[in-house]
Amino acid sequence: MSKTQDKATQQFESLFIAPARAYGSLTLEYYEKLLSAQMEAFRSYSDLTLAQARAWVDVKDSDGLKQVLETQQKAAKELGERLQGDTKKVVDLSQEFLQKGQQLAEQNVKAASAATK
Repeated sequence: MSKTQDKATQQFESLFIAPARAYGSLTLEYYEKLLSAQMEAFRSYSDLTLAQARAWVDVKDSDGLKQVLETQQKAAKELGERLQGDTKKVVDLSQEFLQKGQQLAEQNVKAASAATK
């Protein structure tokens, strides 16, 4: 290869391939974390729902009904708190992704302007 071809290849790599690879890596990391958070939340909600269903099946008298109703209130409160925490986790992940994406874009603009000089 000639020097001109080498330089063109290097510029193409630094201007297009490397930024695309970095953004792809960032996106993959984000979706991996997001999916993990969703799976964890789903598992938690499923466990809570199944526990409540089992409690209802075990009701045999008025005391059991009273106990299940009390447990239901606690479960509803716990679910609300869990939803709040999960929502915050997703918002934080999204903000982190946005910030890192902006940093990548800024770096790519700087690299592109430096390469064209």
